[in-house]
Amino acid sequence: MFRKTLMAAAAVFALGGTANAATEITWWHAMDGALGDVVNQITADFNASQDEYHLVAVNKGGYEDTMTAGIAAFRAKNQPNIIQIFDAGAATIINAKGAVKPVQDLMESNGVKFDINDYIPGVRYFYADSDGKMIGMPFNSSTPLLYFNKDALAKAGVDVPKTWQEFEEIAPKLKEAGFEGLAESHSPWIFFENFMSRHNLQMATANNGYDSTDVELLYNNDALKDHWKHVKEWKDAGYFGYYGRAWGANQDAFLQQKAAMWLGSSGSFGGLKKSAQFEFGTSTLPYWEGVGDAPKSTFIGGASLFAFSGHSAEEDAGVAKFFEFLTKPETQFYWHKETGYVPITTAAYELAKKEGYYNESPDAEVGIQQLSEEGGEWTKGYRLGFYVQIREVIYREVDKMMNGEATIDQAFATIEEEGNALLKRFHDTYSN
Repeated sequence: MFRKTLMAAAAVFALGGTANAATEITWWHAMDGALGDVVNQITADFNASQDEYHLVAVNKGGYEDTMTAGIAAFRAKNQPNIIQIFDAGAATIINAKGAVKPVQDLMESNGVKFDINDYIPGVRYFYADSDGKMIGMPFNSSTPLLYFNKDALAKAGVDVPKTWQEFEEIAPKLKEAGFEGLAESHSPWIFFENFMSRHNLQMATANNGYDSTDVELLYNNDALKDHWKHVKEWKDAGYFGYYGRAWGANQDAFLQQKAAMWLGSSGSFGGLKKSAQFEFGTSTLPYWEGVGDAPKSTFIGGASLFAFSGHSAEEDAGVAKFFEFLTKPETQFYWHKETGYVPITTAAYELAKKEGYYNESPDAEVGIQQLSEEGGEWTKGYRLGFYVQIREVIYREVDKMMNGEATIDQAFATIEEEGNALLKRFHDTYSN
């Protein structure tokens, strides 16, 4: 820490004191490890690109820690200029009246060109309001992908499944070859939220929560329950490996070559390239042929950057300047290459193609292609309060389903009952 302080001080002197004269902008985020290193590099690049503003990026722990710290700071009137909020927490900060300034308003009022159509389709409206105005700036955006072990599939003599019907055909052959067919991380995100999007099924009332906080879940439906009945059958037959709710435990089953395939995040691509001791590929999230309006595009996970209210016009101008820098094709391409997260704009995607990135890493393009597939009425995302807690209910009930402690119908009835109680409590809290 002392060495870092000395380095920071030396950087100030090297700039001839410009950092002291610059308007300071603070950014609280949840990126650590290699991702934190990339955030720090983007911060340094922004600071080097101009001398009006000095951005200070501060890691505040994980997603929930960062959101909790931001809420406490806002209440104490000591909030940062920018805060990273993950998908499930977006409703909380958006519905807190006066807490944030819509990013679209912020940029336009500071002379920064903004067109929501510049963003790729699956990113465009997740952090927007019901009228399509972007409230949060999409940052680390990802989508669920199917990762597959090329040697395992070759050994079993099977192809990558595009549908769940195809998975059921190849799963016995993968088992015969010595593999579980599939493991999966983050059931609420992949097998609930994006299941609904992939099949263009409504996830909640009130336009998936975008139009009102007075909302109820629609998870307790035949299509989703039937999917989970199949998942339980796959687990019992040895076709599906369930390693609990921990993301890493399910990913490790793939890395250790127990499972031939793994459903995870497109944002995991960069890390897997470094850690996998075998050749793997990526494919799109499978769907049930004949269910809903499948296949439709998925929507993003990850997190967004929000501009807290309560700061000077000069600081707000600095935030707009940083968001303009962040969305430059070159910045987004760098973020995409280093992390595996998708570039959020069409221009950045085109730059990646122009630079030949997908010729050398074709699997890195699959997530963007999936987010750019044809959308439907229910593919833009959701806006549900206390959804962090609702995900906890889902995790708990998935455990019970998989361990035989509850039937599919019992688990979904509980998810509906407890989830709707949380949504009502959120409505009662934020509608006044």
